[in-house]
Amino acid sequence: MLEPNATPKSLPINRRPVLLAGFTEVIWLPGDSLLSDAVERLAPQAALQRARAAPPLLCHLPNTARRLRGERFPAYDLLELLAFVRPASFCLPTPRGLAEALGLPLPAAASPSDSLALQAPLLRQAARALLSELAATDRRRRRLIGLARYLEKAGWIWAPDVLRALQAGDFDGRAAPGIAVWEDLPEWSETAPEPAPASLPIEVEETRQYLAQLLAEGAEQRPQQADYATALVPAFTPRLEPDSPNLVLAEAGTGVGKTLGYLAPAGLWARKNQGPVWISTYTRHLQHQIDQELDRLYANPALKAGKVVIRKGRENYLCLLNLAEIAGNAAQPSLAIAAGLMARWVMATRDGDMVGGDLPGWLPDLIGLNRSQGFADRRGECIYAACPHYSRCFIERSVRRARKAEIVIANHALVMIQAALGPDEKQLPTRYVFDEGHHLFAAIDGAFAAHLTGQETLDLRRWLLGGEGGRSSRARGLKRRIEDLVLDDAGAIDLLQQSLDAARILASEGWHQRLIDGHPMGPTEVYLAAVRRQVLARAPSDGAGYTLETATLPLDERVTEAARVLDEAFAALQRPLRDLAGRLAKRLDEDADTLDTPMRLRIEALSRGLARRADMEIGAWRSMLESLRDGQALDAMAPDYVDWFALDRNDGRELDVGHYRHWLDPTKPFAEVVAKPAHGIVVTSATLTDGSGTAEAWAAAEMRTGAAHLPLPAMRARVASPFNYAVQTRVFIVTDIGRNEIDQVAAAYRSLFLAAGGGALGLFTAIARLREVHRRIAPALEQAGIDLLAQHVDAVETATLIDIFRGEIDACLLGTDAVRDGVDVPGRALRLIVFDRVPWPRPDLLHKARKAHFGGTAYDDQLTRLKLKQAFGRLVRRADDHGVFVLLDKAMPSRLLTAFPEGVTVERLGLAEVVRRTAEFLNPPVQPDTAPQTAISGGINLS
Repeated sequence: MLEPNATPKSLPINRRPVLLAGFTEVIWLPGDSLLSDAVERLAPQAALQRARAAPPLLCHLPNTARRLRGERFPAYDLLELLAFVRPASFCLPTPRGLAEALGLPLPAAASPSDSLALQAPLLRQAARALLSELAATDRRRRRLIGLARYLEKAGWIWAPDVLRALQAGDFDGRAAPGIAVWEDLPEWSETAPEPAPASLPIEVEETRQYLAQLLAEGAEQRPQQADYATALVPAFTPRLEPDSPNLVLAEAGTGVGKTLGYLAPAGLWARKNQGPVWISTYTRHLQHQIDQELDRLYANPALKAGKVVIRKGRENYLCLLNLAEIAGNAAQPSLAIAAGLMARWVMATRDGDMVGGDLPGWLPDLIGLNRSQGFADRRGECIYAACPHYSRCFIERSVRRARKAEIVIANHALVMIQAALGPDEKQLPTRYVFDEGHHLFAAIDGAFAAHLTGQETLDLRRWLLGGEGGRSSRARGLKRRIEDLVLDDAGAIDLLQQSLDAARILASEGWHQRLIDGHPMGPTEVYLAAVRRQVLARAPSDGAGYTLETATLPLDERVTEAARVLDEAFAALQRPLRDLAGRLAKRLDEDADTLDTPMRLRIEALSRGLARRADMEIGAWRSMLESLRDGQALDAMAPDYVDWFALDRNDGRELDVGHYRHWLDPTKPFAEVVAKPAHGIVVTSATLTDGSGTAEAWAAAEMRTGAAHLPLPAMRARVASPFNYAVQTRVFIVTDIGRNEIDQVAAAYRSLFLAAGGGALGLFTAIARLREVHRRIAPALEQAGIDLLAQHVDAVETATLIDIFRGEIDACLLGTDAVRDGVDVPGRALRLIVFDRVPWPRPDLLHKARKAHFGGTAYDDQLTRLKLKQAFGRLVRRADDHGVFVLLDKAMPSRLLTAFPEGVTVERLGLAEVVRRTAEFLNPPVQPDTAPQTAISGGINLS
């Protein structure tokens, strides 16, 4: 939460103290002082007291406060000023990152311990540079002044400096426009529907020629890339039978040039057939990496803007109506400041994408993650054409751009959802490329699961009823979204009222505390209370404070009775919602000649949303409840589904409770609703198979991608990496530490990180161990001048942590699976990976069922080899990279070693020897060059 200024007037930059917080010491530079004569090293509590007395200049207030082990305090956060002066621009949220972004010289530390102290003056320099830049701007100055005055009224600490830099006094005689930045956005307009694409094939030779054309301007020529690109051609040929797509499974080793390799045939097909190819990824980083690669296909930015679009779910984009409502009704100063900074970003953003787009990843940290999410439509409350900002909406613009695009860069989740629910476009794509294919199974699993939990039912209640109980909520209920459409339809009004009345059986605000206190209200909370009781009674607990789960059977009788009552209540809610959806759909037919396009689209969206919640959400919940009323019925469903009860906890704090259902094999619905309607599909990754080289490895890949459920067999392609892993990497298994002895594990991480001189990624299979290791090794690394970043410790979003790690060449990063999957760090910034133990699958109930279904121990081995293979693949990203992979688990079975590339020798050694060899390999001694410099040819030194 941003804090308003505690002082009435801004002070000159040089008179403000500077605060930089490490893990063991804090640097404090008093106002009007230079580093050489006044820098002080304080304990965290002493620094916190000073900061509360005199707001300091600092970088990233939330993380600073966490390191000081206190609450946030008023401060001049340079990142807030940067968000105003340079919105929608990339900058690492560190003093060095600010200096690099602003072109300031970086001081050289005489010793590692001086590093933090020498960064302090950078913050004053950065503040002056940003305010000077603002003073020099002429573009949209009046709008900036109006926005700064809005922020000044909210108490933003930087507002006086900003207004002074903008010379706002010159505009006192004229009204400044204020925060209504949406008025300046261009409008989109409707166009005629696009025809279906043609089905012309592309040929192998023209694909090779097109790839060569794209690589013509100085790009590295890679024979493997051409082989890979042509292996994908069958996916871009016409299919021969309905529901029988041409599917290519393509494994391309790191360094092949996979992205451009599939963009070549995809772009060629799109141009030839005047239709889109959807490129789907799992991580947002890859979405934007693909976007950058597409500059080769569309060198003209204006042409690219019309041919390429990044698509995500609606919840990823800023909602202009939410922004306007928050800005106009912000009772809290910190919320108004958040609105002002988001409005400043709106003035500069490319497409309004808040998650992985050009919104600085650290800005949600500053304004609060929950607050930042409030600027997006995360609950499906869009009112479409009834919105005053509809014609400028970022989401609607991206949907319309996608209709005319040749390349749509989407993500796995959006592809699944739009295939299951119906697309925003009039027709589904016929060609897909699923990159990061090793994540496809997890994405499918999440998309086709059903969760009957407290949070899910509360979300549905909010969607239907909006804000309740006099609370200051902006939630827009169904009545507000629909009432103007049914004013003349008494039957629809009655169905609407029935729906709203029935919705009161859903969990409401405060449901979780009522369950803990034993006072549930209504049938949903009674059912959840019974489920919670059964979980607590039966689930084994290791005292770690994390999620508990138990099988549904045998049922506690109280669960059975509560399920019966809740099913009847859901039936009473489902009926009017379904009928109302049908009534709206009927209007589309009856009033087809009088409805304009925006109204038609609005009615269509509402009808689809109502049907989705009635049939897919409530319908799935009813199916789950009905199965509980008869244990035999639940057993009969076992071939398709896995049901269980769970109490979701984190660090001992309860978050949610409920009844969960997943497909035993989720690729079955994927094959039906996504794959079969398509004509051609590519699923690609560097780790489609587990590296074992067996026929079973390809069979497992086909199982995890849905190929096994399609009429035609998948075509397989594998292109090996061009890298010489035997020369460029080392793999060590440490044999003399106990993996359960946290002191020994921490000592190993510390010694290895110091031996590498940083540039290390520490991976963990449990958050608790990560935090304990961080606590133990942070002081030693700080003393050595090595920045230690940590997921689940730093008050920084994971993607931003990875950005910092990528940008700070000698930093170290601790993380779990999410970090491993998101890291793409070429060069010396990542030269060591340390894994705390063999990453066996988590033995939860869902995995237990799938293990029995998919092959027992062999299934465990496949998943574990894939994780090891994926982690190892982070080490070498380009031809001159070198790296070391260390596993701190002597119990690593030899049968899993095929996860590492052929030719790589895996050595089992003691920690001291691994540390020594790591240091030697990553930091070889420099040999003096004494050879005579005489052999010259063509002006190039060949000696």
